[in-house]
Amino acid sequence: MSETTAHEWTVLRAAHQALRSAVHGVADGDWNRVTPCEGWTVTQVLQHAAGDQIGFAAFLTGAPGPSENPFAPSGVLDRTPVEVAEEAMAASAAGWATVGEDVEEVPVPVPPGKMPATLGVGACALDAAVHAWDIAVATDQPSPLGPELARELMPVATSIVEPLRAYGAYAPALEPVDGDGDLAALLRHLGRRPDWSA
Repeated sequence: MSETTAHEWTVLRAAHQALRSAVHGVADGDWNRVTPCEGWTVTQVLQHAAGDQIGFAAFLTGAPGPSENPFAPSGVLDRTPVEVAEEAMAASAAGWATVGEDVEEVPVPVPPGKMPATLGVGACALDAAVHAWDIAVATDQPSPLGPELARELMPVATSIVEPLRAYGAYAPALEPVDGDGDLAALLRHLGRRPDWSA
């Protein structure tokens, strides 16, 4: 294994910062607002995002997985939202810290179940970043997912998302629109309207 450490996974660090920013920016009364994830509140999107980060960590390290199904979030938290997010991101970052960039195959909780490390960490980062966007736009915050990160995540999205649509993890892709920037193009590929509002 190489000497790669967590701080070198810049895409994951950027995605976690986006999620951190979104969660910290939610006002106390906004956790039950609707989101771009149809049928889910802001709290449920947070639970899903946190569960996915813990799921990636569990596959990498053998640690316990999420305490509830990330695809059926209860909407009830047993800790503060910040604690939920931070604990999940810490587990994910620690798991990826054990993986070098040159590793050709790592176990992941998404099809096909194993990926090169650089693609696997990208999948983990994509999940955190897009749900950061969901939380932010649902609570009237600016997008914490910027064009540079979106540009970096687009090749990951085009590589992994199609099989996940069959499981309901992503909606069907939306048609590109002339003039779309990197963020809008990524969001449409993930089945989200860039102009979504509650």
